[in-house]
Amino acid sequence: MQRNARRPGIRARRILPLVAAVGVAAMLLSVMAAPASAHEGRKVGKYELVVGFGDEPAYAGSKNSVQLMVSDASGKPVTDLDVSKVAVHGFYGTKADPALPKIVLPLEPHFGDEWGTPGDYQSFFVPSAPGRYSFHVHGAINGQKVNQVFTSGPKTFGDVLDPTKTAFPALKDPSTGQLAQRLDREVPRLTASVQSVLALSRAAERRADGKLAQARQLAFAGMLLGLIGIVLAGIAMAAARSARRRAQAPPVPAPPAPLRADPEPTQELNKLRV
Repeated sequence: MQRNARRPGIRARRILPLVAAVGVAAMLLSVMAAPASAHEGRKVGKYELVVGFGDEPAYAGSKNSVQLMVSDASGKPVTDLDVSKVAVHGFYGTKADPALPKIVLPLEPHFGDEWGTPGDYQSFFVPSAPGRYSFHVHGAINGQKVNQVFTSGPKTFGDVLDPTKTAFPALKDPSTGQLAQRLDREVPRLTASVQSVLALSRAAERRADGKLAQARQLAFAGMLLGLIGIVLAGIAMAAARSARRRAQAPPVPAPPAPLRADPEPTQELNKLRV
């Protein structure tokens, strides 16, 4: 009877360590899964991909990373991924269009023998504006083709947040994200203003060139008229000198009148001839 009374206590002592071990294992699993708790997971062929920001929540202007966690169908982390065959392009917004501005995010293993989480690959960058971000993962994972777009949102992973809304004490100056957004709004307007000023400058330059050409034509015509006036003045001066010389010259004597023969001797000679 005493032996039977001791059995429940023995069983309880044996069960408690087992329950504690299970609890610790669950806690470890929850800690290991914490980085991917706000990520989006997809099954691509025989692999499971989990994508999100390395640090969440993500804030504009703060260093962060895109995180890609890869495991096989059995849940075993893939630690031999050839990162040169997997490309990640980051886009601001919900569209991953190659024609839009993008950032190339080269992946690197973010784990070692005694640190990190196996199968965790990251690429660091600084999201400069709050809002939605999209990551295009494409290439091959150990021969498995991959072409997937992961976009932040309420059902996937968190958007980039404005740090001024959570800053304490409150920031009086605009944040980096706000400055970037303001620049995005102001740059097109400033560009249009500069183009307008350049257009007006070109128009004024064309008008000035036209007036300069007109002035040159008038100057050439004036020079031509001046040369004609000088020539005419020279001709007039030469004619005046010639007239003065003629006026100052002595008068030319008149030629002597021809001698007239006496008619009376002629008549006498005629009479003699008769």
